Amino acid sequence: MQIKTSAIILNSHKHNDKSTIVNAYSRHFGKISFAVYGTHGKKAVVRAAHLQPLSIVEIDIVHLPGQDIQKIKDLRMEYVFRSIPFDPVKNSIALFIAEMLSKTLRQPEEDEPLFEFLIDSIRLLDEEPGNNPDFHLIFLLKLTNFLGFYPNSESNEIHYFDLMNGLFERNKPQHTHYLADEYANMFYQLLNAEFQNVGDLHISRTKKKVILNAILDYYKLHVPEFHGLHSLGVFQSLFD
Repeated sequence: MQIKTSAIILNSHKHNDKSTIVNAYSRHFGKISFAVYGTHGKKAVVRAAHLQPLSIVEIDIVHLPGQDIQKIKDLRMEYVFRSIPFDPVKNSIALFIAEMLSKTLRQPEEDEPLFEFLIDSIRLLDEEPGNNPDFHLIFLLKLTNFLGFYPNSESNEIHYFDLMNGLFERNKPQHTHYLADEYANMFYQLLNAEFQNVGDLHISRTKKKVILNAILDYYKLHVPEFHGLHSLGVFQSLFD
């Protein structure tokens, strides 16, 4: 059955001289892969610019459940970026988020709340004035709510944050996966922050690196087969 659906491009790679394999997260089918042909020729229907990470597109897809590579009839831009491709900070954040999504989104089925969260977040990143170098921290923590392991932030005891169990506690956990004192408090503040006010927390660059590594460790503990990101070193160096 052929259907039109919105999709978020995660990544793409050249398959052979004629085709490119694209990985995306779609509104109706969750995570999918499909092939496009001739992206660089003058008569190409799908341009390479359409396939940059986090691009929001509409595709006409002939979806066959269980098939690794789906067939599409057409692909069009649904939302045209205003700033992400032209702002080095925003572009780096987009690449980082796209790699994170490609390694953590596994479900090949519809998840409307998750898809709407992703669309809203991407548009906010693109449309907000200036750039927000802390956007990714809030995004990763909010994403855990849709992946099923959002931390329990109801406790008033924030001496320690137990990464393994997702809890704030008074007593030190009986393992090594935790944040203590100041860093546990920063983690708690970020959980309760919004994209627009994260800068009000005034966290230093050095401490942000510690928090980001802790968030990635949290993902490693709760997402099977997630072992980290190739782009992390390059991404962090941008803010040095």
